[in-house]
Amino acid sequence: MADKLTFALVSPERELFNGEVDHVVVPGAEGEFGVSPNHAPVMSVVKPGALKVINDGTERRIFVNGGFADVTPEGLTVLAEEAVDLADIEPGKLEQDLKNAQEDLRDANTDAKKDAATRQLARLETIKAAMAR
Repeated sequence: MADKLTFALVSPERELFNGEVDHVVVPGAEGEFGVSPNHAPVMSVVKPGALKVINDGTERRIFVNGGFADVTPEGLTVLAEEAVDLADIEPGKLEQDLKNAQEDLRDANTDAKKDAATRQLARLETIKAAMAR
């Protein structure tokens, strides 16, 4: 059997993944980077985007919104501020959420509301872009 990478993806709500995989592509702060078995140790900030888990010829895409990736001799652990399996996102609901976020930004009447609406809109646009790839 070929070497496998031990991979864990954890968000504040729950552990989304823990198992053996062939390869993971992480959206790092300095660009995407791939992690395979026996990768050199590294730590990176995770930027919002699609994390790709490749195993036995299939690819699972998970939206991550910030966090840290830690590669050790034992494997890869990603501690994500938020993580959502893109397969669980319904495109129609995403489009409606985008429209609502745009309206919230237009209607924002304080700096705090504008900042919150801007962050939510950017998050949803990143999810949409990740789904298109």
